Amino acid sequence: MTKFYSAITSVVFFSMICLSCRSTKKVIYFRGQGDSTMISDNFVPESLIQSNDIISILVSSQNQEASAIFNTTNNANIASMTSGGTVNQTSGYLVSREGYVVLPMLGKIKAQGLTKNQLEESITKALVTKKILIDPIVNIRLMTFKVTVLGEVEKPGVISVPTEKISLLEALGLAGDLTINAQRDNILVIREEAGKKITKRLNLNTSDLFSSPYYYLKSNDVVYAEPNKVKVRNNSNATLWVPLILSFLSFGIIVSQNVKIKF
Repeated sequence: MTKFYSAITSVVFFSMICLSCRSTKKVIYFRGQGDSTMISDNFVPESLIQSNDIISILVSSQNQEASAIFNTTNNANIASMTSGGTVNQTSGYLVSREGYVVLPMLGKIKAQGLTKNQLEESITKALVTKKILIDPIVNIRLMTFKVTVLGEVEKPGVISVPTEKISLLEALGLAGDLTINAQRDNILVIREEAGKKITKRLNLNTSDLFSSPYYYLKSNDVVYAEPNKVKVRNNSNATLWVPLILSFLSFGIIVSQNVKIKF
């Protein structure tokens, strides 16, 4: 009976170790990366304007009074909901569902699918062609540049980016970093371009991210951190039986010991 008790104790102890043990290699960022200098060849991608975006359009020229009419709409307040449930007032032109912005004297201007530079050139050309302004200067900003971080992070939600530039690492940092249960070698980035959704898997255990075109995120990108097998297993119904089985084994050992003592 003593040998049986020792065997059961060893099994229980080994099972506890297996359940709690995790490979540290899976939770280390950029494993094996030492001191080095890498050429930063990944550029900041320019986001395409989409329907329902809010853009700021600022027009200037030598004739300030004539230019002012195009800038008054920038003062219109448009409500937007943040991840915390609060409502912010954002000023700008709202891109319609059909993909247009409506400007004074110019009417509808196609915006969806264009970069900021392309839309600036389009508006500038229209102002000159219609002889509304001489040598106009058009500046556009994307007021609703945002990325969404979901899954195994401390603070999932929508992140507003006023600088229109954010890397994947910055987004994860603003989301409170990955939890210990996140699959760092299988981060999913979902991107929408030209009416198509593009998915990309990234491995943060290596330094390949630094040269990836997905190092910098675009507006409306979604980042999803999947849970690892330990998290899934711990939350499964099968795991709930392990403590119960171990309890029955311990109870059986105690009963056996008591029976042996009586005899």
